[in-house]
Amino acid sequence: MLKWLAIALLLLLALLQYRLWLGDGGIHELREIRERVAMLDAANKPLRDRNERLAAEVVDLKTGLDAIEERARSDIGMVRTDEQFYWVPGVVIEGSMGPAGNPEPSVAGPRGGRQ
Repeated sequence: MLKWLAIALLLLLALLQYRLWLGDGGIHELREIRERVAMLDAANKPLRDRNERLAAEVVDLKTGLDAIEERARSDIGMVRTDEQFYWVPGVVIEGSMGPAGNPEPSVAGPRGGRQ
C-alpha cells in the first residue's frame, strides 16, 4: 500500500513538473512574455520621451508669455507693434525653417535684427 502511494506521489510530482516547464503558463511562456514586454518597452521609449517634451511645453505655454510669443513668431510669423517687418525674397536665415520645412521670412526689429 505504501509503495503505491509513493508511486502515485512521484507521478503527480512528474506531472506538475511537466506543466511547470513545458505546459501552458509555464517557464517557457513566461520567458516569451518577458521578451515581448522588453521589446514593446523599447518601442515605447521614444513615445514617452516625446510625451514628456510635449508636457513640458504645455506647462511652459501655460505659465510664461515668452514661450507663447516664440510660438507665435515661429509658427504664424507674428510681429509686435514696435517692430518693422522686412521680407527679402530668396534670403533664408539659418535655422529659420518653418514646420513644413519651408523657409520662414525674417522678422526685422527696429534695429534690423531678428527678435
